[in-house]
Amino acid sequence: MPQKSTRHPDPKPGTEESDWYSGHAGRRQTQREFERALKDETLVRSSGSHISRTNPKALQALLEQAKTNATRPVSIRLSLADIELAKSIASKQGIGYQTVLKQAIRKGLKRAG
Repeated sequence: MPQKSTRHPDPKPGTEESDWYSGHAGRRQTQREFERALKDETLVRSSGSHISRTNPKALQALLEQAKTNATRPVSIRLSLADIELAKSIASKQGIGYQTVLKQAIRKGLKRAG
């Protein structure tokens, strides 16, 4: 049986690599590298960059803000009564019931914290 070639064709500029970086895996890798550099205080700007050096505390604040806006799908079991109540509230407010549930969770977490 002939061996398959392990040589990959050169990617077209701005396609495969940019697709990877804009995808989930690329964003996670970039975030991990950014967090590691921030923690190790090795975050520097490139020599060709015209952006001034940023305070690590400001970068940490931006990272926390990004985490606030980021979402992750989760699966939880709720009683049918709670779902129906959320749907009822949602129809009165003109929003989706999942939004009502997220708001309720956020309020409960702020009270608990």
